[in-house]
Amino acid sequence: MSGKPVVGLIGLGAFGQLAAQHLAPHLDLLVFDPGVASSAHGRSVSLEEAAGAPIVILAVPVQVVRDACEMIAPHVADGALVLDVASVKLEPMAIMREVLPAGTRIVGTHPLFGPQSAAQGIAGQSIVLCPEAGEDTACLEAFLSGTLGLKVHVSDADTHDRTMASVQALTHLVSKVLTDLGLEQAPYSTRSYDLLVEAANLVRSDSEQLFRAIERHNPHAAEVRDRFFAAARALDERLKT
Repeated sequence: MSGKPVVGLIGLGAFGQLAAQHLAPHLDLLVFDPGVASSAHGRSVSLEEAAGAPIVILAVPVQVVRDACEMIAPHVADGALVLDVASVKLEPMAIMREVLPAGTRIVGTHPLFGPQSAAQGIAGQSIVLCPEAGEDTACLEAFLSGTLGLKVHVSDADTHDRTMASVQALTHLVSKVLTDLGLEQAPYSTRSYDLLVEAANLVRSDSEQLFRAIERHNPHAAEVRDRFFAAARALDERLKT
């Protein structure tokens, strides 16, 4: 026995692998992914063992949170803490509360970084915690900030999603448009243009699944998109006169 806290990690996609890399040195990390035979970080175990850990992290896209919860529900220990890492919070937290056993402790998390933006390490990066009412996150905050060096922000799920509708959904939308334009590399440019290209490049490799999760599963994103396109159309009309 290592004496380290035992944590189960479900999902070894791009973010799951990043999480495993940074968590394994500090935890007894049990990892499971039906499509991955073994992991370079943590101990590859059965679904039952990973889902039965005192703390379970669902490193899966929001589109499959329900499936993942249904898969782990029979194995979740009494009073276990279950966290997700989806880019939106209202929907996955509602699903976790609906599907997981009564008494399961739930904290939604949103790491505001990914494999590309954290290529040089995660220290100094931000993470948002959205605990259910009454859930004490002091120990979790201490680990994330003190051990991993993250900047921890605590919020409720609705405030998180309203904030991310602008901070994330809008910026990803603009970056996606810039990427789809297929602009050629400029022989010289301005700093403002360079910053736009830099922003687009940060999300260029993001999957369509992640983009749709950010835009379609945040209940506040559609309003911000509508305002953006209305403002763009109005600007276009002004330029025609």
